[in-house]
Amino acid sequence: MAPTPLPLEQMPGVGGGGGGYLPAGQEGGPRINTMSMSVLIDFIIQRTYHELTVLAELLPRKTDMERKVEIYDYAARTRHLFTRLNALVKWGNSVSKVDKSSQIMSFLDKQNMLFVETADMLARMSRETLVRARLPNFHIPAAVEVLTTGTYNRLPTCIRERIVPADAITPAEKRQTLLRLNQVIQHRLVTGKLLPQMREFRIRNGRVTFEVKHEFSVALTVMGDNPTVPWRLLDIDVLVEDKETGDGKSLVHPLQVNYIHQLIQARLVENPNALSEVYNCLHYFCQSLQLEVLYTQTLRLNYERLDDNNITVEEYVPGVKLTVSYWRDLKSELGYRLTVQSDPSEIGRPLAVVHVPSLGAKESAEVADRAVRSEHLSMERLIVHTVYIRSVSRLSDLKLEFQAFLKDVDFNLQGTPAILTVPVLSPCLRAEQIHITIDTHTGMFRCHVPKHLDCPITEEMQDCLNGDRSKLPGLLSELRYWITHRRCDKTLQHLPATACETLPFLTQPEQELLQPGRHKIYVKLHRHPNIVLVVQLKEKTTMPNEMEYTFHLGFVAFQKDELDVIDDSAKQLVSVVAPSHSDIPKCYTKLMRLIEFDTFVATHGPGTEVDAEVSPHKRKSNGDLLAPPAKQQKTIFPAYFIPELAHVVAMCDEKIPFMNLAQTLSKHNIPHSGLQVEANATSLVLKILALPQPGKSTFATQQQQQQQGAAAGTVETKPSGASGLPKIEPHVWDDLMRRVLSISVRSQTNKNSQVRIWVVEFVFFSTPLQSSHQKEQGSRRTVYLTYEQANHDFSKTVEDLLNDWSKIVYLYTLVHDFAEQLRNKRLSLCDMLVVKSYSYMNLLLGYGPKKEVSCNIYWSVQSHGFRLTFVGGMSAVNAHSMMRDQLAQHLNQQHSLTQIAQILHETYSPLSSLAKLPVLPYLGIPRPQVPVLSFCMLAQSPCLMRLTYQAVYCLELRFRANRLVSIRDGASSRFERNVVEEFTPIQGLKAFLSKYVDESAAYRGRAAHEDDNPLSPMGMEDTFGNPSSVAAGGSSPFLGTGMRGPQSPRDSGLRFPAPHTPPSSSNPHTPASPHPSAPSAAQGHGNFNLTSPPAPHMPHPSPSGLMPSSPLNPQPSPHMVHSPGPNIYMQSHQDSPFTAMSPANNQWPGSPSMPRPSPRPGQSPEHKSTGGGAGGAVGGATRGTLNRPWAGAVPTLLTHEALETLCRPSPHPNKDINLQDMSPLERFLGCVYMRRQLHRNIQSEETLTALNSTEPGVVLFKVDGLQCQVVLNQMHMQTLHLKISQLPPMPDKLPPPFQLSQDDLLVIEQYFDTRVVAPPYRPNALHSICRLLNLPAQVLKDFVQIMRLELKPELGGDQLKWTVQMCMRMPPSAVPIVPSGNACVVLGRMKILFFLQIARIPYGAGMVGKDSPSLVLPIVYDIQTNVTQLAERTGQVTSPTMTAASTLLRRFAEFNAQQNQCTLFPAITDLLTNLQLATEMPQPPPNQSIGPPVGVVGVGVGSSPNPMMPMQQLQPQPQGPGVGYPQMGPNPGGPQ
Repeated sequence: MAPTPLPLEQMPGVGGGGGGYLPAGQEGGPRINTMSMSVLIDFIIQRTYHELTVLAELLPRKTDMERKVEIYDYAARTRHLFTRLNALVKWGNSVSKVDKSSQIMSFLDKQNMLFVETADMLARMSRETLVRARLPNFHIPAAVEVLTTGTYNRLPTCIRERIVPADAITPAEKRQTLLRLNQVIQHRLVTGKLLPQMREFRIRNGRVTFEVKHEFSVALTVMGDNPTVPWRLLDIDVLVEDKETGDGKSLVHPLQVNYIHQLIQARLVENPNALSEVYNCLHYFCQSLQLEVLYTQTLRLNYERLDDNNITVEEYVPGVKLTVSYWRDLKSELGYRLTVQSDPSEIGRPLAVVHVPSLGAKESAEVADRAVRSEHLSMERLIVHTVYIRSVSRLSDLKLEFQAFLKDVDFNLQGTPAILTVPVLSPCLRAEQIHITIDTHTGMFRCHVPKHLDCPITEEMQDCLNGDRSKLPGLLSELRYWITHRRCDKTLQHLPATACETLPFLTQPEQELLQPGRHKIYVKLHRHPNIVLVVQLKEKTTMPNEMEYTFHLGFVAFQKDELDVIDDSAKQLVSVVAPSHSDIPKCYTKLMRLIEFDTFVATHGPGTEVDAEVSPHKRKSNGDLLAPPAKQQKTIFPAYFIPELAHVVAMCDEKIPFMNLAQTLSKHNIPHSGLQVEANATSLVLKILALPQPGKSTFATQQQQQQQGAAAGTVETKPSGASGLPKIEPHVWDDLMRRVLSISVRSQTNKNSQVRIWVVEFVFFSTPLQSSHQKEQGSRRTVYLTYEQANHDFSKTVEDLLNDWSKIVYLYTLVHDFAEQLRNKRLSLCDMLVVKSYSYMNLLLGYGPKKEVSCNIYWSVQSHGFRLTFVGGMSAVNAHSMMRDQLAQHLNQQHSLTQIAQILHETYSPLSSLAKLPVLPYLGIPRPQVPVLSFCMLAQSPCLMRLTYQAVYCLELRFRANRLVSIRDGASSRFERNVVEEFTPIQGLKAFLSKYVDESAAYRGRAAHEDDNPLSPMGMEDTFGNPSSVAAGGSSPFLGTGMRGPQSPRDSGLRFPAPHTPPSSSNPHTPASPHPSAPSAAQGHGNFNLTSPPAPHMPHPSPSGLMPSSPLNPQPSPHMVHSPGPNIYMQSHQDSPFTAMSPANNQWPGSPSMPRPSPRPGQSPEHKSTGGGAGGAVGGATRGTLNRPWAGAVPTLLTHEALETLCRPSPHPNKDINLQDMSPLERFLGCVYMRRQLHRNIQSEETLTALNSTEPGVVLFKVDGLQCQVVLNQMHMQTLHLKISQLPPMPDKLPPPFQLSQDDLLVIEQYFDTRVVAPPYRPNALHSICRLLNLPAQVLKDFVQIMRLELKPELGGDQLKWTVQMCMRMPPSAVPIVPSGNACVVLGRMKILFFLQIARIPYGAGMVGKDSPSLVLPIVYDIQTNVTQLAERTGQVTSPTMTAASTLLRRFAEFNAQQNQCTLFPAITDLLTNLQLATEMPQPPPNQSIGPPVGVVGVGVGSSPNPMMPMQQLQPQPQGPGVGYPQMGPNPGGPQ
């Protein structure tokens, strides 16, 4: 509805006073007769809506014409009204001036009215008020009294008498009066008649209060001491409450209380028995109220919680009685009911409860006292207590019936509600007893077993209790058996067995025990599916509540139908049922045999204590009579636990596997003592008397293998290593058998996985090898082996046991011989190693300087050989891990721990030195995005190691005795003069190694016959290849005549197996021999393997011929005596590739009839050079001889200390290069690699011209008027140096217009030494420097200036704000114009693209160089236009610093252009001087960032390629003439 307009005087903003005045504070408000615009709009809308509603109601009754007229009139009126409203709203926009004028007029009108009103009031006062005004006579005495005393006492006395009350009596008078009144009341009570129910009263404060419990409380008094004065009723309090349905409210209304008060007060007047009248009235009222409350509660119970079948109100007489019936379902003649009534004989008695059928007087009074005569008046409590007494009575009668046939049984009747518990078994848990109670609603018997609520017998027993009870004994017996079954299930809950009541028999067994209807249980053993334990249950005749258990062990077989044939093996005691492979599962069971257990024997073992009664004929001693009876601590089991069943099941589960194992041992002809019980009955044990010798399979094993091979149709072949098994000498086997004290097999359970395992205990007497382990110091040594029992495959268990026994035996064969040699002080083995532990299964040896690195030796059944594992120490790394397989192969061939110990001792130091070399993969070699290992170590044999560097160079190291190592170039083949394809010869290797040769040690390492009379070729090769060569040179006694024979690999029929390279770790860089094996086949060696590198026992070519060394050919070759000069060379250089022909050639290499080509032109065959075993020859050799390409193929002897110096990281010889320490070997190989790459660059680029050099190892080339010479520093051979000189002008050409000064050439040389060929040796830096050298001299001059500024930043002075570094390779943080890691100096289109890294010089306080920002700038210099600018890519987001640098270069090109001078270096100098950093450096984009500080961002040295950079190159274009510069040749730096 629209809002109703207010009257004018109630509208806001309108004055409410007469005369049109505005109220105070609203002088500036609107004048009268105004209305708010919103109210006006509401009125208009209301009127329009009202008219439209009326029109909609009236138009249907009119004609069409009349409706049109009415609609037109309505539209016209409404349009006119809203037009006026629109005009009013438009006028309201300029109403501010009118409002101001209206406010001014209102204010003036108010002022005018104020003046007029003031004049009128003054006139009225002078004419009317002041005419009759007179001054009264003042009461001076009263004023003086009030002013002086502060009080006024002259008021009239009548005022005090009528208004001021009289003074109250004093407290003493009050107390005296009340005491007197108490005496009067006491006298009245003593002299009057008082009912016995009102004997409880108290007199206090002039009143007497009578209280009748649970009914009422009344207070009376007297108004005087005259005996005729009646009692005055003061207060009545009804004590009847309904705490269940009253909600805490009073049951009597105050008006009712007032009515009773008036009624009793009226009867107290002139009544001689006034107090009796008070009691009678209130007692009758309260009893009626109690009955009403009980009736109301009964109705509410019947309505809300119970129905008519439970309780019903049969009769209710208000104020007289209430009768309620219950248990209406019970068929009884009288029924069950109770009546609450008042005593008809004596009205003063409280309510009484009468029960039908009657209860005892004591029980009835107890019910009334609890429910009616209490503070809590409750019908529910009355019924509940009545039902409880009835239940106890009925259950007591039932208890007598149970005692008639259950004697000596403790029944228990207790609880609320009452519960009768009947034990079924003895002993019996309370939860297993029958709990019989009575339903409180219906009165029917209810029974259940709390532990077995799902018992089906309880329902029948409940029907029997409520009906015919003659079946009760039989049902109790059935329940007893049923609970016993559940006890069996509970007992087997944590045992590997399951109880069931039936088995799926196809045909019923003939045994009487297994007939249906008998009380029995079948127990299936989980681990033994063909074993079933039958438990027979019986009740004791004397004690029916006790059960007897009889156990039978049954052997069953499974079949799928009646036609299925059962194998006779199922009748055996320890047979194992094989899994069925047929499609139809075998679900049915057939009993094969049944064995009865003696329960006493089955449950009592040798260690079981038995309570034996003392014989009556045996007389006790006096001491026995006086001594207290010995108490045997018995295990107390829960009542639901059957210890006999658990013991028998556990016995079967534990003994059956032992029987299976014993039978399997017998099949393998392994003697044993049978199953025994250990002392104190701790466990079962199976003693094995002896185990067979490994390698001699038993008859059962052979038969089983033959059966398996025949079934599979295959023939099992022996492993490849079976022929090389260690030979077990008789005395070694006898010694081991004497040490074996016992072999015991026990069964345990794994605590973690709960899987049963076999534990085999070997007990040995001491060991032949004493160890330093603290637990291996006694004489008794035990070895424990574990095997799982989950698969029931006992044959596999025995085979595993025999395999582990072979580990012990084979390792003992090594240890037995090693122990004798360890005790030999002449061999000094104790100084080489220490035995940390020997446990018969593993041998742990400690060696090294501090004996902290370990080698674990054990026999592997899978590989049929010994295996070695190496563990490092706290401060050392065990480098023998890299040749673990080679050492294991050697041990499996030689079977000598002494040689292994010698090899480990002699090779530990050199291998530790080699382990210091880095093996990390590097990028940029040879391609930026392909990682290459820096060093890769390939072990070929225990004394032969190949070391590759960046997959280009290869070193072959042979470890020799007397702390010597032989090193040669591995790129040279050992079979012919060719070079292995995968590797490149190392030029200058011999000269480099000669700087670390110790001449005195080299001479000590040579044998006396190595100078002039060498032994057979194989003997010489053993010096380098055979693992026994660690003791060569006559310094080791291990290869004497007494120990040589069985350890030589050449005594086994000249068989040459494959080299010792593990097949799983083959390397593509390992060279292969290119020779066929036909000649070796002609000699009878069918399995001759020429895989390179050869095995240690393989005959190597030597200068003396191809005859292998053997005991049959110990003399030197006769060809060595008659050989001319070249043989002298070959005597000391037996590993040189020029000393022998291929083994495929049958001629004698080195003989006079075979002309040997010279390694290089002009070389004489009579020359002499340094040898691998002649350390003194180094001083006599020339530098040219040492730098020959083939010189590295000649072995060089180094000491272990020299090898450590060679491999240990050390500072760079050039102090100007401040990088991470690097080993001298890596620096040398890096320099050789860079020199090789430089040579390849000269050959591939047309702008570089190679020149011939007479000195080996020197790279000589020329480029654009400059002659460059790159040489290796001959002092330490770890750095490369560049020498540049100006070429003289050609006679037929004009001299160049511009040449570099000598100072500039020195700067280029220094830059080349410290920035290009310095670590980490990246070949792409050579591309960049070569392209720079090919530039015109004027441009190269500016680059030299940049190099000078980079090498010496202090030359820039204080004006430069940035330091500069020229990038030789593309850093990953630069703009991706060139792929990361490539050469970043690119020439194309007469333009030069290069990259500079600039770093801000620290300028702030506390700012250090590492905090300075750096930036990589791509610079493009145009040779034609002589303009230097920043290279930019279209659409690329650049940083503000890059933008500022580009702006500076463009500004320099505009204002500082010079035609006769190269602007490259001036532009760079201007950039370093004027480039400013932004105050707030923004976040750089992903493809161009402000790099880390100097030394972190990659420059020409040390930057890593980014594999994610896009590959972009500048395409070369035709070149035009430059401004003031000569014509350039073809692009030397374009993409190849």
